[in-house]
Amino acid sequence: MEQRFDVGRGVVVLERGDITRQDTEAIANAANSTLLGGGGVDGAIHRAAGPKLLQACRDAKRTLPSGLLPTGQAVLTPGFRLRAAHVIHCVGPVYAREGQDAPRLLASCYANALRLCREHDIRSIAFPSISTGVYGYPVQEAAPIALAAVRDALEANDTPHLVKFSLFDDTTLEAYGAAARDLFGGRAGRGS
Repeated sequence: MEQRFDVGRGVVVLERGDITRQDTEAIANAANSTLLGGGGVDGAIHRAAGPKLLQACRDAKRTLPSGLLPTGQAVLTPGFRLRAAHVIHCVGPVYAREGQDAPRLLASCYANALRLCREHDIRSIAFPSISTGVYGYPVQEAAPIALAAVRDALEANDTPHLVKFSLFDDTTLEAYGAAARDLFGGRAGRGS
């Protein structure tokens, strides 16, 4: 069951789901800095989008200093065979490596993805829980950071209107739900 929260000028939706099946205009990818695919969410998105996504990522790499996307940054590609027209590739922090910078870098992923939405007039986006898989970010710490970054963007801007979190399992959904209730309080919308 989805949870909806009215936030700023938009709506935040939390649900358990498959990021590759979202019908939002964009989905976010928990990418690595090489943009060449990987495991987890990244691998699933590349498989679902088809081989043209890898070529688009190679093209994006050519525009980056040293060919790597820095941690906390994001780039946009087409979605190819996905329902979503766009993929916004975000490089999240590796929790054990980034130390005290991890919260700032994680928030930057979400902020930069939402900035790309505004720049390209993308009105809806679905996020996975960035960095909480193999990058080892504890989901109970990551959820409030992600949601606060989204809140700040929605309160300051008209676009996007809809931000979904398509979360892989019940534990992650529960962590995001608890963080959303703490952060957004009584702003739950219909369907929550």
